[in-house]
Amino acid sequence: MTTSRLDSMPPLRIFVVENHADTVKYLRLYLEQLNHVVETARTMTEALAVLAKEKFDVLISDIGLPDGDGWELLRRAGASRPGYAIAMSGFGMNGDRTKSMEAGFRSHLLKPFMPDDLEDILEEAAAERAHTAANQGVSTK
Repeated sequence: MTTSRLDSMPPLRIFVVENHADTVKYLRLYLEQLNHVVETARTMTEALAVLAKEKFDVLISDIGLPDGDGWELLRRAGASRPGYAIAMSGFGMNGDRTKSMEAGFRSHLLKPFMPDDLEDILEEAAAERAHTAANQGVSTK
């Protein structure tokens, strides 16, 4: 990501659900370096509890979780889920991608993914949030 691209993207509240400790650690550090506010959970149960209490702009969820999957998480979150959800998985067959879209994910990133791929998706999420906020007369800063 170029500096001008970084400067142009407003910070997002991002919720990362991932059970692999190193993946959570480095994804969080990376997203915070991009000036986003990041919360994390390691299980579907923990994620559902956080989503019931807090609002996020973006959900990034692994599909394979120890107590369920990201598809079930999105369905069970219902109205408390963020408007923009990104699946990430080591499973990248067309059927997996289709299942992610049907569950309500906007994108399906195949691990390992390039940072620019995630940044492109987050730019889209930020633009969508800004557009929605402008239509509602709300500031995104």
